Amino acid sequence: MKHKVEMNWLGNLAYEADMDGHKIITDATKEVGGDNKGCSPKKLLLTALAGCTGIDMSLILKKMRVEVRDIKVSVEGELSQTKPSYYKNMHVVYEFFGTNLPTKKLERAVKLSEEEYCGVSALYKQIIPVTSEIIYHNE
Repeated sequence: MKHKVEMNWLGNLAYEADMDGHKIITDATKEVGGDNKGCSPKKLLLTALAGCTGIDMSLILKKMRVEVRDIKVSVEGELSQTKPSYYKNMHVVYEFFGTNLPTKKLERAVKLSEEEYCGVSALYKQIIPVTSEIIYHNE
């Protein structure tokens, strides 16, 4: 199976993709000559990891019949000092909100996502260190 993304130029530094009926616009900031009309392509790498593992978390917890009030996934990437700059590592923070959170099941769900299901994480881990932590918000 192959996936393909095609970008259409919108002028200056902006491009638009139609991904399965969803429009995504990328652009550069005004400081570097863009018009800031869309997302940073580089930051979309962080978004891809957060989105992939987030979907996994929802599916795994549903199968486990674990209910939480909310889940937040954030990813921070440290940029290299070289040109071109790239993410030399990434750190994922999983935050779970709810009452009487089943920490062992939540830890298991994170581990399953990180080690067996998230293809974005699997790819990134071949290139850079990807670490994570879990924060519980028992209400």
